[in-house]
Amino acid sequence: MWGTMYVPYRKAYLSGMNPLSFVTAFTVGELGTVFTLATALTGGLHSVAAQIFLARHFVFWLFLGGFCWVIGDLFQQYATKYIGIGRGIPLSNTNQLWGLAWGVLVFGELAGVDHSHRVIVIAGSIIMILGALAISTAVASSEEHKSTNEALLRECNRYKLDYYRALMAQAGIEDEKQASSKKRWWDYLIVALAMGLFVWFAWGATLPPLAMNMKWVAGLCLALGILLFGGGWALWKRTKFF
Repeated sequence: MWGTMYVPYRKAYLSGMNPLSFVTAFTVGELGTVFTLATALTGGLHSVAAQIFLARHFVFWLFLGGFCWVIGDLFQQYATKYIGIGRGIPLSNTNQLWGLAWGVLVFGELAGVDHSHRVIVIAGSIIMILGALAISTAVASSEEHKSTNEALLRECNRYKLDYYRALMAQAGIEDEKQASSKKRWWDYLIVALAMGLFVWFAWGATLPPLAMNMKWVAGLCLALGILLFGGGWALWKRTKFF
């Protein structure tokens, strides 16, 4: 079922939808679905609340992992909108290399394996890197642009959308109405509530007993910060997060 998410991706972005809006609906839907399943399969709301309370010292790390996932997914949404599913999704799924780096360098998961297994892992990673380079250097042809515009026009006619506005959204250009829009008071309230929830869980959090190489943790976090702010700045200059 995982691959079916590309259907709403394409529908949403052909209409010019903002990735911020899409990832919000996507995340709320996931949380609601998981909460519903947990409530239905583990004995009801009281049981779920009791389990969360018992694990309250570790819940912060789960929330932090989810937060990092949403940030990564947001970049994936912008990639899907502006360079397409065929390029954006394969490139974003190179996050497996990032996970490999943490597993090997921070948690030492390959420390006890033999030489042949290490060669297989390294060879697979090199193939993935070469594939990512090939995809990232591919240039869309005029026929591809023409096909995209035809699909955009078809969706606009089907859903009674403004073709010119949707076309500008595809190019990352805000229209006058979007550019002049201001944040509502509830936008700030949502951010404040989310931050308050993180602070509340962090207040009683304890470090899990995991053996980690802290030097590599620092190095990978530094690389993450550089990529996050560098990519975010480039994206903002190009699209203003539209």
